[in-house]
Amino acid sequence: MLVLAAVSFLTDVSSEIIYPLLPIFLTTVLGAGAAAVGAIEGAAETTSALLKLASGWWSDRVSRRKPLVVAGYALASAARPLVAIAQSSVQVLAIRITDRIGKGIRGAPRDALIADSVDPSIRGRAFGFHRAADHAGAVIGPLIAFALLQSQTVDLRTVFLLAAIPGLLSVLVLVLGVREAPRPVRATPGVATTSPPVLTIGLGGRFWVFLAAVFLFTLGNSTDAFLILRANQLGVPVALVPILWAGLHIVKSASSMPGGALSDRVGRKPLILAGWTLYALVYFAFGQATESWHAWALFLTYGLFFGLTEGTERAMVADLVGRERRGTAYGWFNLAIGIGALPASLLFGLVWDRFGPARAFQVGSGFAFVAAMVLLGVGSPAEQRSESVLRPAE
Repeated sequence: MLVLAAVSFLTDVSSEIIYPLLPIFLTTVLGAGAAAVGAIEGAAETTSALLKLASGWWSDRVSRRKPLVVAGYALASAARPLVAIAQSSVQVLAIRITDRIGKGIRGAPRDALIADSVDPSIRGRAFGFHRAADHAGAVIGPLIAFALLQSQTVDLRTVFLLAAIPGLLSVLVLVLGVREAPRPVRATPGVATTSPPVLTIGLGGRFWVFLAAVFLFTLGNSTDAFLILRANQLGVPVALVPILWAGLHIVKSASSMPGGALSDRVGRKPLILAGWTLYALVYFAFGQATESWHAWALFLTYGLFFGLTEGTERAMVADLVGRERRGTAYGWFNLAIGIGALPASLLFGLVWDRFGPARAFQVGSGFAFVAAMVLLGVGSPAEQRSESVLRPAE
């Protein structure tokens, strides 16, 4: 668990050296428009999500998580710095898709590995801790980018290339530090323990209603690249964008573990509802903002949404689905997010280009409120399943 947190920390240092500067690189250096930014980010996230379902299901079938996790992190770390040599938005699209393929391969098996390794009573805290480490890396990455740009000795492309260093370190830590314990399997009379899991059986009705709510929310949750463009539009200079991004992730990191731990005590649904409502209000306010300080205040408030929901949503998946199907369940969870990501970002970009940013942010806010209404229909998970009925695999 601690090693996986360290891996995510280093990976996000690498990723976030690049990500907050990418939309500005696309629009100012490569001449892309808002719709192109949305298409690139939406296509990348959808690709990632499609693979998460397959990799999660496969990790359930072969009872191994680590090989897929290693492969995913290695591919992403190799592809990400290639943005430094991109000459067109099409090339950036190809690089981002390759990066997200790596994320897709690793995502669901990694989440299932975390869920398998902790007691159910602290599941929210564990996922919150992992997200906190992830966001801590997203603080350091932009600060490194800011320091490099302020030195005036390197340009954007050189900054992107240097992101390869923490990416390589993350893969080394993962390979050398993670030890996957044998996972138990359910002893069911008359059923072979080697039977492959089915993609839809055994997940339960509550899980599918929850997934529908997540999908609706995602339709209004476009890429954060638009928030960066909006901040720049409101007067935040390019040189300060990495600091703004770091501030967002400081709030994310500081609030993730308390948010996950709170969900262990008061329940998952109240925390997710609070987070989605906050998201809707912040998005609406982004559309109405007129000053640069508005962007700073809203970015920091936006970070609380992640603290309330990211670890909590992942813990709720594990609450709703038995251990032997968790890889598949996390695959479906990430698939719902990814399938919604492409139309969400395309819609947001098109509305922005045609009607302006205020209307685009209003659309995102509306989807969040509708998703919250659907989430109210999700019944509370049954009491935590006892895992004493499981026995080690032969």
